[in-house]
Amino acid sequence: MNKFLDEILEQPTALKDTLAFYESGAGKDLLEKAIALYKDKNITSILLTGMGSSFFTSYLASCLLNAYGIPASAINASELLHYHFSLIRKDTLLVCVSQSGESYEVVELLQKIPGDISCLAVTNEASSRLAMMGTGVLLSKAGPEEMTSTKSYVSIALVKLIFSWALAGEWTGTKRAEIRQLIDNIDELLKSHQNWMPEISHFLGEYDYIEMIGRGPAWSSVNQGALMFKEAVRNPAGGSFGGDFRHGPMEMVREGFRVVVFAPEGRTFDQSLKMAKDIARFNGKVIIITNKDLNLSDPNIYVFRIGIMDEYLFAIGSIIPLQFMVNSRAIELGREPGYFTRGAKITKTE
Repeated sequence: MNKFLDEILEQPTALKDTLAFYESGAGKDLLEKAIALYKDKNITSILLTGMGSSFFTSYLASCLLNAYGIPASAINASELLHYHFSLIRKDTLLVCVSQSGESYEVVELLQKIPGDISCLAVTNEASSRLAMMGTGVLLSKAGPEEMTSTKSYVSIALVKLIFSWALAGEWTGTKRAEIRQLIDNIDELLKSHQNWMPEISHFLGEYDYIEMIGRGPAWSSVNQGALMFKEAVRNPAGGSFGGDFRHGPMEMVREGFRVVVFAPEGRTFDQSLKMAKDIARFNGKVIIITNKDLNLSDPNIYVFRIGIMDEYLFAIGSIIPLQFMVNSRAIELGREPGYFTRGAKITKTE
């Protein structure tokens, strides 16, 4: 039995249920109340926070909000609690994100903020403390999850993108159609993984460490990918902004170095592709995850194309091959993927 793989395969259903929830009924009402919370409270900026996966998707949402001219930032909940608390002001909409709704730092933060601060809770658990303590709430519909985050990650990422589009007045039929196309693409990736995953494993070969590199919205996938390797495989991994990697970390690259570069079409595609080619030139092995048609003959480069053209939805779809890489690597090393041995699914201590 491989519960981690089971939960990977449940992602299309989680995304379909999440989309359907916000198209009508109770979910539509919650979304409208969340928008009103921003517009009726003289809010001038949005501060998104969370831990781990919840923080990574917060960064994704902040990229989209800022692209629409809505000032937003994302800060790790522990850092916000201890070092940046003064950023929380009456004109700030605090968006607290926790899949379980019980993460220690997020709950502590909510207990500490003054009563006049507006807090939008984003969680997978309607009965959690986060959901109960928020001024407003947005729910994902991932369903129960026991292992390293997969379906709750993509579902909560989608919730925050829907909120961001709605706030910007862009929650349209076109966007909904793009999300349905995303779900279809993910469904196809899941059904065909036994065809493409062996090729990736063969290309990577043996490795003790793997790096992830990306820019903008893809930074969410970078960090989620690295976290999954560390948590679900119990193997060293790292994540870097594309710009940062040239400022020193490039010195790591040599024969035996393994890296995944996220390179969607967008503002920084050219920089990401150049990064991948330079790493290959220094004898590192590079998997490029992209939505572009690339014809590269370099033996140190493996191109994995997914047909998701929106740069923000790409951040959701591009995590799928990483999930299978994590599952495959854990099995290769004789480890049960996604199973917690030194912690728990819900972190209730600091």
